[in-house]
Amino acid sequence: MKTKTKEITPTPGINKTGRTRLAAIFRWPLFLALLILPQMVQAQWTATVGAETDDKAIAALAFLPNEIWIHAGDRITWTFQADEPHTVTFLMAGQVRPDPAVGCPGFSSDPATFDGSTCVTTPLMVTGQTFTVIFPAAGNFKLTCLMHVNMDGRIHVLAANEPLPHTQAFYDNQAASQSDELLSDGQKDMHGPHGVPNSPLGVMAGFAEITGTAGGTSTIVGVRFSHENIRIHAGQTVEWDNPGPLFPHTITFGTEPVDLRNPSPDVTVDPDGARHAIIASTSDSTHSGFIIQAFQERRGLPQLPLGVTRFRVTFPNPGIFPYICAIHDELGMVGQVTVTP
Repeated sequence: MKTKTKEITPTPGINKTGRTRLAAIFRWPLFLALLILPQMVQAQWTATVGAETDDKAIAALAFLPNEIWIHAGDRITWTFQADEPHTVTFLMAGQVRPDPAVGCPGFSSDPATFDGSTCVTTPLMVTGQTFTVIFPAAGNFKLTCLMHVNMDGRIHVLAANEPLPHTQAFYDNQAASQSDELLSDGQKDMHGPHGVPNSPLGVMAGFAEITGTAGGTSTIVGVRFSHENIRIHAGQTVEWDNPGPLFPHTITFGTEPVDLRNPSPDVTVDPDGARHAIIASTSDSTHSGFIIQAFQERRGLPQLPLGVTRFRVTFPNPGIFPYICAIHDELGMVGQVTVTP
């Protein structure tokens, strides 16, 4: 019995050559996809915002690192690493710097996209929070913190065919090195001379030092009173000085006011411009308002008024008078005046 061989009839219109061509047609999109795919998989970069010592006495107001090169389409995620609040902000060219509480106005979703045509900003953020920005177009962009004037950086977005100068490992090492250097400098300033106080019963209210790299500026700050517990005699006056540029503190006794910027009604002004209060009882409340240096002068703009950098309190009666910096007390900036007869 013969076994019949079933013949397979070719599909009308498609011979062997046609099938080869058809297969080639379907292979080309796959080949092109393999070529394009590496360009479509964009890189994820990471950086940090701020740094502080374990006791929170020294803070680095800095983007770490403050200069990064990426490709168009890449994204950067910033992790906040300090309890001093910061923002990650990209403004449009020429945009007036907004209040950090107001934003662009408003605040950007996460992730945000920035190409220079719209404002992108976070609200004030602290330790553990993160924010991601995608950069779809090539350009050189300024990164800034709305809370701190001398804290900025640069993001260089290159075309996809341009080589990048550094890897993520390089940026990680650079961030750690910059953080260590800034905090170490702050420790030296904290335990070294801050300058001679104007008064023999003087207390330095923190300190600040502006530093910079080719990628932008950073600020090292100390959030401690130099003599946290000072002893005086009844009738004497203590003077608090803030030598730090653009970083305010307060000297607040008793009830903390709602308005931290302005002094309490009992505060007067001495002939040399220092604010002055008298505290007769441990139950009294008084508040210095912001004690801060004036902004730096800028060519082409009117001269700015003097900043209020000193606050004096006279204590006519014995007692123990605790006080705080109402801005930074949660970071440990507190003190006490002990008045003896």
